Amino acid sequence: MTDYLQVSTTTDSREAGMALISSAVGAKLAASGQVFGPAGSAFWHLGELGAGEEWQVFLRTTGERYAELEAHLIENHPWDNPEVTYTRIDGGSAAYLEWLRRETSS
Repeated sequence: MTDYLQVSTTTDSREAGMALISSAVGAKLAASGQVFGPAGSAFWHLGELGAGEEWQVFLRTTGERYAELEAHLIENHPWDNPEVTYTRIDGGSAAYLEWLRRETSS
């Protein structure tokens, strides 16, 4: 059985988020992606508490393509150390999951 994942990161602008999802989906590392925001954010950066606005980026992929997608996001992200995490998709319609698998096949 294939593992299905929702991968997330954040960016400082909608444009940066759209560039990430466009390049990842274009490379078939993800089947789809969305950008939401802005969202208020608080974080530690270089030992200081920071606050600002970020855009949330979500992509759907398979476990087989995750390592390539992670590397792609980190390489193309405007930040030096971006958050890249995933959550397993434990269920969904069979037709959708088959589409996700097919669209990310290498």
